[in-house]
Amino acid sequence: MKNNILNLSIMLLIASLSFGQQLKSPNGNFTMEFALSSNGTPTYQLNYKGKPVIKTSQLGFELKSKNMDMEFDSQKSVEAEKARAMTNLQSGFKVSDLKNSTFDETWKPVWGEVSAIRNHYNELAVTLHQDKTDRNILIRFRLFDDGLGFRYEFPEQKNLTYFVIKEEKTQFAMTGDHTAWWLPGDYDSQEYDYTESKLSEIRGLFDTAVTSNASQKQFSKTGVQTALMMKSSDGIYINLHEAALINFACLSLELDDKNLVFNAHLTPDVLGDKGYIQAPTTTPWRTIIVSDDARDILASKMTYNLNEPSKIDDTSWIKPVKYVGVWWEMITGKSSWAYTTDFSTVQLGVTDYSKAKQSPNHGANNDHVKSYIDFASKHGFDAVLVEGWNEGWEDWFGNHKDYVFDFVTPYPDFDVKMLNAYAKSKGVELIMHHETSSSVRNYERHMDKAYQFMKDNGYNAVKSGYVGDIIPRGEYHYSQNTVNHFQYAIEKAADYQIMVNAHEAVRPTGVARTWPNLIGNESARGTEFQAFGGSKPNHTTILPFTRLIGGPMDYTPGIFEMHIEKVNPNNKSHGNFTIANQLGLYLTMYSPLQMAADLIENYERFPDAFQFIKDVPVDWQDSKYLEAEPGKYITVARKDKNSNNWFIGNSNGLEKRTSKLKLDFLDKGKKYEATIYADAKDAHYKTNPQAYVISKQKVTSKSELSLTSAPGGGFAVSIVEVK
Repeated sequence: MKNNILNLSIMLLIASLSFGQQLKSPNGNFTMEFALSSNGTPTYQLNYKGKPVIKTSQLGFELKSKNMDMEFDSQKSVEAEKARAMTNLQSGFKVSDLKNSTFDETWKPVWGEVSAIRNHYNELAVTLHQDKTDRNILIRFRLFDDGLGFRYEFPEQKNLTYFVIKEEKTQFAMTGDHTAWWLPGDYDSQEYDYTESKLSEIRGLFDTAVTSNASQKQFSKTGVQTALMMKSSDGIYINLHEAALINFACLSLELDDKNLVFNAHLTPDVLGDKGYIQAPTTTPWRTIIVSDDARDILASKMTYNLNEPSKIDDTSWIKPVKYVGVWWEMITGKSSWAYTTDFSTVQLGVTDYSKAKQSPNHGANNDHVKSYIDFASKHGFDAVLVEGWNEGWEDWFGNHKDYVFDFVTPYPDFDVKMLNAYAKSKGVELIMHHETSSSVRNYERHMDKAYQFMKDNGYNAVKSGYVGDIIPRGEYHYSQNTVNHFQYAIEKAADYQIMVNAHEAVRPTGVARTWPNLIGNESARGTEFQAFGGSKPNHTTILPFTRLIGGPMDYTPGIFEMHIEKVNPNNKSHGNFTIANQLGLYLTMYSPLQMAADLIENYERFPDAFQFIKDVPVDWQDSKYLEAEPGKYITVARKDKNSNNWFIGNSNGLEKRTSKLKLDFLDKGKKYEATIYADAKDAHYKTNPQAYVISKQKVTSKSELSLTSAPGGGFAVSIVEVK
């Protein structure tokens, strides 16, 4: 009898080793269960505070056969069976090793919402062996107090060295028909308004969620992009994304709307392949951030924690930047990027610009740029961005043109050396602009020369752009090869001590921890769309829950004139926000790179509101999310990294509401003066967007503020210590 009990115990131990293992978060709120199904398919499920968040979901990959002919050749059935077996990284596994560990550190970011970040998790590393093919993979799970990250690892081995991914088979099985804030799944663009709906409604709303863009490619009527924000009927907030997207295709999600299961969908290349892999290597992390408090989603640093520490040893040259620029007037159509209208086509090095007539509305001319330098110097801005300074803008887009820009040859009315000397004399830097027109091969061809040109002429930061379809033709913005290009540009820039702000690139995944010279991205629907017909009034109450999960956005706030036709009579667009909302965005849309995007004359019309933009810092030692609900409102307080001053910002959605804010985050026993920039009582994003009131009051840590936001409105508060 004792022997039978002993044998049964051994069998149960082996079964648990092979089929089930549990992992808990440091605070115990999360449990993750790994298991193998009856056919050896790896699965996981995630629980939060005893409730399921992700039901049992499969893991694995389907690989591309190295010899597709064998799969259909009945004369070679044995070989065909071997070929089919080699494509299967989904089933037939046994657990060969389990390792548990705990990690706890605190690291200091170069820039950020806080001055220190705790990285604390429990880890389970599961090694799986596939007997039929004699191959091993490892799935590494890290469970934090704010959620789960997991990735696949392919160790060095003879039977799995070079392979091609046909599709990732990771699943995220939902527990119900959650409310979601989603973007249409697209291989090229995230520049869409968000749609709020139940998961089951995505298919029916998909077509209306797609709006025109310079480059776009949808793949499924139930395809959505990450970061995907959801809320369950019982108040659980769930965010799906990825971290450390390096040498891999960007992840999208395809919903099985009958079973409410999200399936991984990787961006293909021109051949339809999802990734070319050489082992040993790892995939990006798949992330699930969860809480019953929406503020925790915004405060989570899990995405950064799943990236490697900085690979830049000396980061002293990386500095947060507040800037103005010759940009909004071009976006609105008041000014042009192109120097002349004389040429219908341009060939660099052949076209003679000295014989062309200068267009009267070319924005990047010496006198105009000097006026922006003067403005920046007068009001304490760090830098001026200038677009349209270089040859080629007459013929840059829509023709799959390879040799489109050389990034070093200025127009006749732009004196590089003079302007940089002038800027330096005023204590201001110029920001370089590199529009690639998505000709990534051409940009890489010129990159060293372009970056050296920047260093020779005093530029320390570059805004790059990738408008239009990727060249070489057939590639996508989010495929593995193009993702590698974006990464190459960041790393090459670091060699020259240049900071990068990449527009139309792949959405960020926390890579800025490893490469902190990546101080900004666009990669979403930014302020420019307010001049292209407008964005939804609650757009900025969603972006921090989605796009900003992976890193800061160069959203370019600060627009004070909402009636775009007052800037350009031919543009009838209307910005759907109030002035107070625009001020609040400097807090709610965190970025170490912040632009005062409007025209000089519009700031001169509202100097009292402009004062807040001048005062607000761009680097922080602490942040407190005071209230939040996706699509409705966000209010955040941040403490200046270099003083005891605090700043509060709010972005409001479609309904007028009142915020009651306790100031208990202020230092006890100290006195402060609060300057409040709020919507006027009759303010409204559409009918009265420029109505605001400014007031002052003394406050302490015991004070409470009651502030009302208009539809599409917001507020901003500066809280300065009184000595």
